[in-house]
Amino acid sequence: MTILEITAGGFEFKARWEEESAPKTVAALREKLFPLESKIIHVRWSGQAGWIPFGELELGVGPENGTCYPHPGEIVLYPGGVSETEILLAYGYVNFASKAGQLAGNHFATIYEGNENLAALGEKFLWEGAQDITFREVQG
Repeated sequence: MTILEITAGGFEFKARWEEESAPKTVAALREKLFPLESKIIHVRWSGQAGWIPFGELELGVGPENGTCYPHPGEIVLYPGGVSETEILLAYGYVNFASKAGQLAGNHFATIYEGNENLAALGEKFLWEGAQDITFREVQG
Protein backbone atom coordinates (compact mmCIF):
# COMPACT_ATOMS: atom_id res chain seq x y z
CA MET A 1 0.00 0.00 0.00
CA THR A 2 1.25 3.46 -0.83
CA ILE A 3 0.48 6.65 1.04
CA LEU A 4 1.10 10.33 0.47
CA GLU A 5 3.61 12.17 2.60
CA ILE A 6 2.83 15.86 2.58
CA THR A 7 5.16 18.53 3.92
CA ALA A 8 3.89 22.09 4.11
CA GLY A 9 4.84 25.16 6.12
CA GLY A 10 7.11 23.13 8.39
CA PHE A 11 4.43 20.53 9.16
CA GLU A 12 4.28 16.88 8.08
CA PHE A 13 1.14 14.94 7.20
CA LYS A 14 0.28 11.47 5.96
CA ALA A 15 -2.69 10.88 3.70
CA ARG A 16 -4.41 7.88 2.18
CA TRP A 17 -5.38 7.80 -1.46
CA GLU A 18 -9.14 7.49 -2.07
CA GLU A 19 -8.49 4.95 -4.84
CA GLU A 20 -11.83 3.14 -4.61
CA SER A 21 -13.95 6.27 -4.94
CA ALA A 22 -11.66 8.35 -7.21
CA PRO A 23 -9.56 5.87 -9.26
CA LYS A 24 -9.27 8.03 -12.40
CA THR A 25 -8.25 11.11 -10.42
CA VAL A 26 -5.64 9.20 -8.42
CA ALA A 27 -4.23 7.63 -11.61
CA ALA A 28 -4.02 11.02 -13.38
CA LEU A 29 -2.29 12.66 -10.41
CA ARG A 30 0.22 9.83 -10.13
CA GLU A 31 0.97 9.96 -13.85
CA LYS A 32 1.03 13.70 -14.49
CA LEU A 33 1.69 15.61 -11.25
CA PHE A 34 3.18 13.58 -8.43
CA PRO A 35 5.65 13.84 -6.87
CA LEU A 36 4.78 17.52 -6.58
CA GLU A 37 6.73 20.49 -5.27
CA SER A 38 4.78 23.73 -5.28
CA LYS A 39 3.41 26.56 -3.15
CA ILE A 40 0.11 26.58 -1.27
CA ILE A 41 -1.76 29.82 -0.67
CA HIS A 42 -4.96 30.69 1.14
CA VAL A 43 -8.13 30.31 -0.93
CA ARG A 44 -9.89 33.37 -2.21
CA TRP A 45 -13.52 32.30 -2.05
CA SER A 46 -13.97 28.99 -0.25
CA GLY A 47 -13.33 29.51 3.46
CA GLN A 48 -10.69 27.65 5.48
CA ALA A 49 -8.49 25.98 2.90
CA GLY A 50 -5.35 26.36 0.88
CA TRP A 51 -5.03 25.90 -2.84
CA ILE A 52 -2.42 25.12 -5.42
CA PRO A 53 -3.44 26.71 -8.74
CA PHE A 54 -2.43 25.06 -12.02
CA GLY A 55 -4.07 27.40 -14.53
CA GLU A 56 -5.16 25.64 -17.71
CA LEU A 57 -3.39 22.33 -16.94
CA GLU A 58 -5.37 19.45 -18.46
CA LEU A 59 -5.25 16.18 -16.54
CA GLY A 60 -7.78 14.32 -18.67
CA VAL A 61 -10.17 13.56 -15.82
CA GLY A 62 -13.73 14.70 -15.22
CA PRO A 63 -15.91 14.82 -12.13
CA GLU A 64 -15.40 11.90 -9.74
CA ASN A 65 -16.21 11.52 -6.02
CA GLY A 66 -17.23 15.17 -6.02
CA THR A 67 -17.76 17.37 -3.02
CA CYS A 68 -18.53 21.05 -2.55
CA TYR A 69 -17.89 20.80 1.20
CA PRO A 70 -14.57 19.07 1.91
CA HIS A 71 -13.95 18.39 5.59
CA PRO A 72 -10.67 19.25 7.35
CA GLY A 73 -7.91 17.01 6.01
CA GLU A 74 -9.71 16.18 2.76
CA ILE A 75 -7.81 17.02 -0.41
CA VAL A 76 -9.66 17.62 -3.66
CA LEU A 77 -8.77 18.25 -7.28
CA TYR A 78 -10.82 20.59 -9.41
CA PRO A 79 -9.95 19.34 -12.90
CA GLY A 80 -10.80 22.59 -14.67
CA GLY A 81 -13.78 23.85 -16.59
CA VAL A 82 -15.64 26.77 -15.04
CA SER A 83 -12.52 27.74 -13.08
CA GLU A 84 -8.86 26.81 -13.34
CA THR A 85 -7.36 23.44 -12.41
CA GLU A 86 -6.39 23.35 -8.74
CA ILE A 87 -5.77 21.22 -5.68
CA LEU A 88 -7.55 22.33 -2.51
CA LEU A 89 -6.59 21.22 1.02
CA ALA A 90 -9.25 21.90 3.66
CA TYR A 91 -8.13 22.87 7.18
CA GLY A 92 -11.54 23.99 8.46
CA TYR A 93 -15.00 24.83 7.12
CA VAL A 94 -15.07 24.96 3.30
CA ASN A 95 -17.77 25.83 0.79
CA PHE A 96 -15.80 25.23 -2.41
CA ALA A 97 -16.37 28.08 -4.87
CA SER A 98 -14.77 30.44 -7.37
CA LYS A 99 -15.67 33.82 -8.79
CA ALA A 100 -17.86 31.84 -11.22
CA GLY A 101 -19.80 30.25 -8.32
CA GLN A 102 -20.01 26.87 -6.58
CA LEU A 103 -17.47 24.17 -7.52
CA ALA A 104 -17.28 20.44 -6.83
CA GLY A 105 -13.83 18.93 -6.44
CA ASN A 106 -12.74 15.32 -6.78
CA HIS A 107 -11.93 14.07 -3.27
CA PHE A 108 -8.78 12.03 -3.94
CA ALA A 109 -6.93 11.86 -0.59
CA THR A 110 -7.58 12.23 3.14
CA ILE A 111 -5.03 13.21 5.78
CA TYR A 112 -5.01 10.71 8.65
CA GLU A 113 -1.84 11.74 10.50
CA GLY A 114 -0.89 15.28 11.49
CA ASN A 115 -4.49 16.58 11.52
CA GLU A 116 -3.77 18.43 14.78
CA ASN A 117 -1.54 20.78 12.72
CA LEU A 118 -4.03 21.60 9.96
CA ALA A 119 -5.36 24.76 11.61
CA ALA A 120 -1.81 25.98 12.34
CA LEU A 121 -0.86 25.40 8.70
CA GLY A 122 -3.95 27.32 7.59
CA GLU A 123 -3.12 30.23 9.86
CA LYS A 124 0.44 30.21 8.53
CA PHE A 125 -0.44 30.54 4.86
CA LEU A 126 -3.24 32.98 5.71
CA TRP A 127 -1.01 35.41 7.64
CA GLU A 128 2.47 34.66 6.29
CA GLY A 129 1.62 34.02 2.64
CA ALA A 130 2.55 31.22 0.26
CA GLN A 131 4.19 28.17 1.83
CA ASP A 132 6.25 25.43 0.21
CA ILE A 133 4.35 22.16 -0.14
CA THR A 134 5.46 18.74 -1.36
CA PHE A 135 3.49 15.58 -2.04
CA ARG A 136 5.36 12.32 -2.47
CA GLU A 137 4.20 8.76 -2.56
CA VAL A 138 5.86 6.29 -0.19
CA GLN A 139 5.26 2.72 0.93
CA GLY A 140 3.03 2.67 3.99
